[in-house]
Amino acid sequence: MICYQCGCNLSEHDFCTNCGADVALYKKIIYISNRFYNEALERANVRDLTGAITSLRQSLKFNKNNVEARNLLGLVYFETGEVVAALSEWVISKNLRPKKNIADDYINMIQTNQNRLDIINQTIKKYNQALTYCNQDSLDLAVIQLKKVLSLNPRFIRAHQLLALLYINNEEWEKAKKELTKCIEIDTNNIATLRYLKEVDEMLMPEEGVKSPSRKKQKSDEIIKYQSGNETIIQPMNVKEGKGVTSLLNLGIGIVIGLAIAWFLILPARIQTARAGVDEDLRKVSEASDAKTATIDELQQQIKELTETNSNLEQDLQAYLGTDGTLQSVDSLMKAAGAYLTNPEEVTVVADYLEEIQMEDTEGESSNSEAFESLYHTLLALVGPDIAKSYYDDGYEAYRQENYADAIPNLEKAFKYDASNGEALYNLANAYFHMGEEDKAREAYRQIIELFPGTEKASKSETFLEEMGVEE
Repeated sequence: MICYQCGCNLSEHDFCTNCGADVALYKKIIYISNRFYNEALERANVRDLTGAITSLRQSLKFNKNNVEARNLLGLVYFETGEVVAALSEWVISKNLRPKKNIADDYINMIQTNQNRLDIINQTIKKYNQALTYCNQDSLDLAVIQLKKVLSLNPRFIRAHQLLALLYINNEEWEKAKKELTKCIEIDTNNIATLRYLKEVDEMLMPEEGVKSPSRKKQKSDEIIKYQSGNETIIQPMNVKEGKGVTSLLNLGIGIVIGLAIAWFLILPARIQTARAGVDEDLRKVSEASDAKTATIDELQQQIKELTETNSNLEQDLQAYLGTDGTLQSVDSLMKAAGAYLTNPEEVTVVADYLEEIQMEDTEGESSNSEAFESLYHTLLALVGPDIAKSYYDDGYEAYRQENYADAIPNLEKAFKYDASNGEALYNLANAYFHMGEEDKAREAYRQIIELFPGTEKASKSETFLEEMGVEE
């Protein structure tokens, strides 16, 4: 453990032997952070990934510079299918420790394999499309899309859980349990998975019934037992004696009477019952035919509506897709991160990729995930000042040569990436003025007065505003 003030190795004392700083509380904080990290390791070893994520986040709350905890958190995210979140943690880890960091191997594992990158992009696109289908109540299409997602990334827990929910909605309990079992194999203590699995198990629980004992028919003739000496004689009671003529006559009369009853009473009733059954079957067949006809008409109408909806969705989807069929924002962000990691000095290349990223939709709201925005702002904080300087140098050179058309866009970007660069904003205001765009010039001068009060630039801006007069 090193001193937070001078960087020297600490001893067992509660103060730094080099600079004398009090490190008692600092040691406790580092100890707590490491304890949570060790707890996360134990949880990860038994595949309690949810618990491991919770412990690692606690570890990073106490020590955000804990590189080992960040690397492990990235691995856990990657194991659960959250590739963007994993990449975000590894990029932060590499920034904290640029050399001898295993995060380099993890990042290269993803970025050097173009096929893996394509799979990640396709997974994100298809999962988002499945969510869109769910919001539109097109659950069958969502199931199809989620199956494609899981064929590309079988360890994506959120996709398994959403597919299980769709199966539960359709009361396909066995399929839902199969998906939830896969989630348990990946993460044994995921709260959402355990809650869904409990509901499914309750529905699959067999009803307890009381089985009545079977009765076996026993065919036994009554018997008579008597003792003769040392032997027991057993004789059936129903010993039939020879039948006489009377018995034969009675049998014949009974047969005749039975046939007469069958002919005059039973047979007509049976015929009537059979006819009624045939009529009932014909009625059911007719009703079924009418129902099928109505169903066919309804399905044809649904096919027509779904075809129109699919056409509209394809048109909407083109607005979000890049020319190569991937999500433009995610693809641009990964290219920007890759360019920075490959060659940090080429800030203009990174800037070009960042310019392609759309952080807000048409309504001014962000539709990106938390991990996406975290990676974007982290990367912007790393390269923003260098990008701003590059744009400012180009813009100022064009401004000196009175090439205001080229100076304006470069100075705008310089101030965009570094809001503390007052010179860029002041020269931008002057360039607007020379180009005859007085409204934009007034707005820029007012920004200088507001953002840099008491400076020479603010004083000059007030003078320019007075000379330009009141805005018409």
